[in-house]
Amino acid sequence: MPPFRRASLALVPTLVLLLGGCMSDAGKNEPLPRMSKEKAEAWAKHWTESMARTAEAEIIPADRQANFHDCSGRNGESADDGRFVLMYDARAKLPRARQAAGIRAIREELEKRGFEIVGYRSDPTMDPANLVDAKQPKERFFVSAGDLDDELITLIVHTPCLLPPGVEQQEF
Repeated sequence: MPPFRRASLALVPTLVLLLGGCMSDAGKNEPLPRMSKEKAEAWAKHWTESMARTAEAEIIPADRQANFHDCSGRNGESADDGRFVLMYDARAKLPRARQAAGIRAIREELEKRGFEIVGYRSDPTMDPANLVDAKQPKERFFVSAGDLDDELITLIVHTPCLLPPGVEQQEF
């Protein structure tokens, strides 16, 4: 399996635990944020580009991926109203010698923006050696950045459950 996939797949269990499915703590029928898939993808692209700038890395345009999935609730609820989550990832060029500083800069910027850092390390004996995982408590999205190899880092954005505009939200 390519390192990019390995890093992305390793984060999935963390994302599920952090985001807790579609439903908020306030109630399973609380209104969901509304956004089209196109706007969600553009928004996630913006976040990965912002993290790349912070790390002084260069995104590889051909290596961006938007993966949309059906949204299911904490107890396995599923709806037919079009709700979805997006996991967007990109790879960026950043030499190994600058990866620790780049990931640290991303962590510091996320902290300034009110993110809760849920995981961070800079340990050359680990794989990945440099990693930051953070969630935005108010908007409930998750971002992650980590090294992949001697030349690349991965940047990931995972949205909460989103409802397309103009659709009536199904209640449970």
